[in-house]
Amino acid sequence: MSIPGPAQPGPTPQASSTPSEIDLSGPSPWATGALLGLIEQAAQGGLVLCEGLARDELLGSRLTRTEVLRQLLTLAVSATQLDAAVQAAMPELDWAGWAALAPRLRAPSGPELDEALWFAVESLVPATLLWLRFYRQQQPRWFRIGL
Repeated sequence: MSIPGPAQPGPTPQASSTPSEIDLSGPSPWATGALLGLIEQAAQGGLVLCEGLARDELLGSRLTRTEVLRQLLTLAVSATQLDAAVQAAMPELDWAGWAALAPRLRAPSGPELDEALWFAVESLVPATLLWLRFYRQQQPRWFRIGL
């Protein structure tokens, strides 16, 4: 069984495909649905935890901060594991942003981690969730796990 690897930079053979033309019947079509589900759940979890919190409140709350960071790492790692063709089929999502953010979320506590955490919560997560909801409505088969 092969597991999809991280997206490769640069154009892909399917980069110009329309969403309805993406072939998800490869060796592990369930992986796409599983990864998209993880991304969506982690985004929702992060937003729920941060709802109504100001930056200082989030950064000052040890328990909430730890759980939000865990959700964001799950999201970032899952995003980098999607096939490049799947990422190309959803160009509005900032896949490169998640790939760049992943190592910053692993930084030791300090200003760099604080900035990465807040940027993700305020910008990347809401935009990612918005577009995932759009694609779930337009292409529900991408989010299915199984046959």
